[in-house]
Amino acid sequence: MNYFAEGLQGSGKSTLVRNIEKHCSGCTVFREGDYNPAELAWCAYTDERQYRDITERYPKLLAQIEANTFAEDDRRIICYTKIRTDDDAFYQDLESYEIYNGRIPFSEFRSVILRRFANLHGDNMVFECALFQNIIEDMILFRNASDADIIDFYRQIRRVLEGRAFRILYLKTENVRNTIDAVRKERVDEKGEEVWFRMLCGFFDESPYAKANRVSGADALIAHLAHRQELELQICRGLFPGQYTVLSSKAYTDAELAAAL
Repeated sequence: MNYFAEGLQGSGKSTLVRNIEKHCSGCTVFREGDYNPAELAWCAYTDERQYRDITERYPKLLAQIEANTFAEDDRRIICYTKIRTDDDAFYQDLESYEIYNGRIPFSEFRSVILRRFANLHGDNMVFECALFQNIIEDMILFRNASDADIIDFYRQIRRVLEGRAFRILYLKTENVRNTIDAVRKERVDEKGEEVWFRMLCGFFDESPYAKANRVSGADALIAHLAHRQELELQICRGLFPGQYTVLSSKAYTDAELAAAL
């Protein structure tokens, strides 16, 4: 069996992954930013020419770049957040090679995701945030995709995953506003500034979706997250029956988790 730990930002996915790891002896855990056979968050997705250009631009980081680069088909995947440097421009540069946030045409986006899920083989793997969040945020916020468009895309994902042994563990946030308010107070910098929440709001406010719909601010962000959660649960119910378990965010028991695994 393989497991997808899913849910909204701040719902406790990282903790859930750690708890799954305790129950599943010898499992392989893939967190956001890791080289991941199912997901490309925080990874630059380049062709050979782009990869050579990057190594030429950052010769002092060459050893780190090579150590954190993985070949896949005709592509190079650079886990750039694993690289340590004081040069913030490096991270901004490598971020531009990600596949999310409308950076590549949808036909290519779809092809990359479906091919990688189709090539997903193996057992006893645990994936943090690999099935829903980044794909759906891309489609809603950067492509103005309708719920029907997104559900149709997940029908294609379901088809390529046919016959695979996996379970979705979904952390349902009962009160999105209260959860975000709690997390924003936890994720602060050394000065106590709510840097995480500020970045999240900025990400939302600058999205094509927010601009097209003339919405912004915390209330609009909360409404978007509540809608996204309901859509993700709808996809679970409609497309993955018998392959998902809903757990109450930060309120499930160890026995409930054990029963779901």
